Amino acid sequence: MTNYTLNLRGKLLDLSQPRVMGIINVTPDSFYAGSRLGSETELLRQAERMLAEGADLLDVGGYSTRPGAADVLPEEEQERVCRAIGSLVRTFPEAHISVDTFRAGVAAAAVAEGACLINDIGGGELDADMFTTVARLQVPYILMHMRGTPQTMAGLNQYEDLLKEIIDYFAERLNKLRALGVKDIIADPGFGFAKNIDQNYLLLQNLRLLTVLNVPLLVGISRKSLIWKKLGITPEEAGNGSTVLNTLALTEGAHILRVHDVKQAVEAVRLWKSFRNNSKKAAFDTGF
Repeated sequence: MTNYTLNLRGKLLDLSQPRVMGIINVTPDSFYAGSRLGSETELLRQAERMLAEGADLLDVGGYSTRPGAADVLPEEEQERVCRAIGSLVRTFPEAHISVDTFRAGVAAAAVAEGACLINDIGGGELDADMFTTVARLQVPYILMHMRGTPQTMAGLNQYEDLLKEIIDYFAERLNKLRALGVKDIIADPGFGFAKNIDQNYLLLQNLRLLTVLNVPLLVGISRKSLIWKKLGITPEEAGNGSTVLNTLALTEGAHILRVHDVKQAVEAVRLWKSFRNNSKKAAFDTGF
């Protein structure tokens, strides 16, 4: 695995080993009921548990991006995430906090409140000011692949060549970001965003092709419909399936897992590392 690092307010996060990002939803309509937080007490309790379980990053979002989600006014989204981030930073000053937003103004306000990373599902397409804002703030940026908006993306999954189009999408935007002086960029192929179930599995199977981009890869598969629809269950029952696909993502080159269930993901990383290290040792010992 390539030795990438992220500069998080002067502290380097080493990505030579996979990292885990815990999902903190301060929304009333997240697709997974177990991630909805209704009070500051619940927020801090969940964050404390995730950090104790080994989360390297906490990703705070105030706008549900499930297919067909209702729109949220920028002022409401900003108030949600800034209140949550402020509380997290005061309570857990050593924690690395990410803001999950496609709005440049919300991102800037969140960074001022203490966030050290921007996670943009829109890939700069939903706010023309996002790239220049990231360049001005000089914080790491997660660039995700999506088409349309959360309200329209489900009907925009027609591709001539899914993998080529995703790589071209990233290549174009990475060039723009680098020209603006953005240094730390993570690519998220956007599982579930403008992709049907079969396309999601094709993408996972070929995730390693994205290493040609020469940036770390984030995978967000946790409890998504490619698991629960395939198994005929609910998001609440999709924890085991999430661990299975997260492990496959690690095998295919993921550097960061974005998850609802931190303990299970951290355990998956530990076991995957043991498997990989022992496999290398066995090959060395036998001369292969």
